[in-house]
Amino acid sequence: MKALIVEDEYLAQDELKWLIENHSSIKVVATQEDGLAALRYMQENDVDVVFLDINIPSIDGMTLARNLHKQANPPKVVIVTAYKEHAAEAFELEVFDYILKPFNEQRVANTLKKLENHPGSAVQAEQAPPPLTAPKRTVNIPRKDSILVLPADLIYYARADEKLTYVHTIKGHFVIPTSIGDFAEKLPTDTFFRCHRSWCINTSKIREISPWFNGTYVIKLHHFDDVEIPVSRSHLKEFKQLMQL
Repeated sequence: MKALIVEDEYLAQDELKWLIENHSSIKVVATQEDGLAALRYMQENDVDVVFLDINIPSIDGMTLARNLHKQANPPKVVIVTAYKEHAAEAFELEVFDYILKPFNEQRVANTLKKLENHPGSAVQAEQAPPPLTAPKRTVNIPRKDSILVLPADLIYYARADEKLTYVHTIKGHFVIPTSIGDFAEKLPTDTFFRCHRSWCINTSKIREISPWFNGTYVIKLHHFDDVEIPVSRSHLKEFKQLMQL
C-alpha cells in the first residue's frame, strides 16, 4: 500500500512518517507541503491512502478532500489535524479516519492496522482474502423525530445509568433508551472495549492509565480530563492484554 503525506509542518510530517514506517508495512512514497502540489502529484501518480492536514497552503485540506471524494476511484483519506470542529464534515466526505494532533502513537497504530485490513487494500490482497463483510463504522442514535447516523470514531465513551445509556462525544452527549450491553454490541470491536459493567470506552481515545485499588486501573480520555473510568477486575486481564500492560 502506497501513502502520500500532505503536511506543511516538518516536525508533524516527520513524526507521522516515522509512525507509519514503524507500525505498518505501508510505504510513504511522497510528502507534499501544500494542497495544490499534492493534487498535481496524485494526477500523475497512484497512491492508496492520503494522510491529509487541513491547514495547508494553496488548497486547504477540506477542499482537497472534497475534490478527491468526487473522483471515480479516490484514495482513502485520513485527516490529520489539530482542528476537531471539521470532523462532521470530514465524515460526510467518507474519509477513512480523523486523527487529532498531537499524535497518540496507539491511536495512529490502530488506524494503520485498519487500513491494512480494509477490504481492497493492497496489503490485504497480498496476505489474505477479504472478509465477507466490513466492520460497521457507524451507530444509529434514535432521536425524537429521526435517527442520527453517528460515526463510531466520534464516540469517546458510553456510560450506563439504570436502563439508559449516555453516549459521549466532544460535541456533547446523547441519551438512548437501551442497555449499555446492547449498545456495546453495535460498536466496532477493534476500537471499543467494555471495561466495566457500566462503562464502554473507545481505546483509541485513551490519554492516561493509572493504577487503582486491588491491582486494577482507572482511565482518562483525551478532552475529558475530569472523567475517571474504572477497569473492573473481571475485565482486567483482557484490558492488560489489549493495552499490552
